[in-house]
Amino acid sequence: MVQHTATSVVTIERFIIEQERLHPEATGELSGILYDLALAAKLIANKVRRAGLVDILGATSDANIQGEIQQKLDVFANETIIKAVDHGGRLCAMASEEVEGIIPIPEHFKCGKYCLLFDPLDGSSNIDVNVPVGTVFSIVQKITRGRHGEMEDLLQPGRRQVAAGYVIYGSSTMLVYTTGQGAHGFTLDPSIGEFLLSHPNIRTPDEGQFLSVNDSYEQYWDEPTKQLMRKYRGLEGDRRPLTVRYVGSLVADFHRNLLGGGVFCYPPSKKSPQGKLRLLYEANPLAFICEQAGGAAIDGKTRVLDIQATELHQRVPLFMGSKNDVDLALRTFAHHSELVGA
Repeated sequence: MVQHTATSVVTIERFIIEQERLHPEATGELSGILYDLALAAKLIANKVRRAGLVDILGATSDANIQGEIQQKLDVFANETIIKAVDHGGRLCAMASEEVEGIIPIPEHFKCGKYCLLFDPLDGSSNIDVNVPVGTVFSIVQKITRGRHGEMEDLLQPGRRQVAAGYVIYGSSTMLVYTTGQGAHGFTLDPSIGEFLLSHPNIRTPDEGQFLSVNDSYEQYWDEPTKQLMRKYRGLEGDRRPLTVRYVGSLVADFHRNLLGGGVFCYPPSKKSPQGKLRLLYEANPLAFICEQAGGAAIDGKTRVLDIQATELHQRVPLFMGSKNDVDLALRTFAHHSELVGA
């Protein structure tokens, strides 16, 4: 990785170009997608920042594919991302958490060799109460032969991602991404309209300090999950207890834990046996970033990036964050499986 001094001013464009130079075989197409997504993030950040001043807060009358009422900013973010990337000739297909099927590239635009999957505005139910929300994206390379992307291209396991990232719209707007060469963070300077490198080569602590989980579902958890949460809290075993911090916005919870160390948990439950979070739009891209920062992500027994998706809107349980904390989850669930097997 190219090293920068603490006093260097490095824009995201300069950083991407320098990273691209490390790979002589690179065509620049992936870099172009990342530029386009950074532009979309600026447009969305501007709307989020002005949300209390214009008629963009609150819900529309439509529901998305998940059956959830779409927030107005959700719709704006979804359309903004599509329009930012559909014309560049770098993508052959897209998929969004807000749309049921494949989003094709319009016929009058050239098709490229990449597919984009994204959650345009994660945590949008928190918009009206001014809690940070975010955008999550995943990029995979086309594996089918036709001009347009097909379902097979989009349903690849997370380990085949060539890039992933998220944008958090909070007190400041920050974009974090990886192309498999570490995880790097950029903060938007609104005075010049540029993302500047602020967190190069992010490393998450091996053992964290935060536990992010929705305790209101405890009554629906199985006993192994309840035991794991007792261990995290220091109520069972001899480990140091974690401090509970839960915003209810995945990007916000993940971002805090990535930088400060901790574990995010959305276990399966009687209400959501398959989990709630989406594999392709949320779990895969964040797991890629987490691993690149030295962390880990599992569904309770399997590495998230090894899961083979079978449908676009597939849900998955998720335990993600500091490596030692995720390892504790893996050991706890494995032990219970052995007891049941015995």
